[in-house]
Amino acid sequence: MTTPFLNIANASQTELVIKKSRFICSLQRISSEEDAQNFIKEVQAANRKANHNCFAYLVGDQDQVQRESDNGEPSGTAGVPILESLQMAKLHNVVAVVTRYFGGIKLGAGGLIRAYSNVTTEAVHRAGIVQRIKQLQIAITVSYRQHDALLYYLKEHQLAVSNEDYGVNVTTNVFINEATAEDTIAQLQNRFNHQLEIRKMGSHFHEIPYNPAK
Repeated sequence: MTTPFLNIANASQTELVIKKSRFICSLQRISSEEDAQNFIKEVQAANRKANHNCFAYLVGDQDQVQRESDNGEPSGTAGVPILESLQMAKLHNVVAVVTRYFGGIKLGAGGLIRAYSNVTTEAVHRAGIVQRIKQLQIAITVSYRQHDALLYYLKEHQLAVSNEDYGVNVTTNVFINEATAEDTIAQLQNRFNHQLEIRKMGSHFHEIPYNPAK
């Protein structure tokens, strides 16, 4: 079974207050190590008075680049927990920067690890997760008489419509999973008694909400 390629759906920022210290996790999608470094600099510039701006990031389909920094916190109490939180969520091409404003109460090594881990995990949950899959776009041409029935079928089978063109007939462009494309096309033709004109428009990567239960 192929391991899914996951990323955050949106950039997010989450704050937790633990024993008067503020932990603010800023999460961002990236496509290169340069993107990660630029984002880290942006967060640092926006939080110059913070005690720490710790970070971790993963770059590449196989996480070929992995970096983390405690940024002055005790060794292993910040960067590693942030990185492990991203890894636990099985994310790729993402950077997390956790800014800490010290509240005057020391948390100890265990407390720091939990704080940096928890705020990162919460930021991931808030951002949402999407899965990158390879899909085939097909163009389905159908008569106006059957158009509503086609849309109902597509919705019922959770097939995403990208756009529609209206002319003598209606052409509906649909994304389908490449791995099961032939079966999906055959089922469509059977349902509509082979009255559909279906053209393959090419494959590309597409993102869908990730549901690990499926």
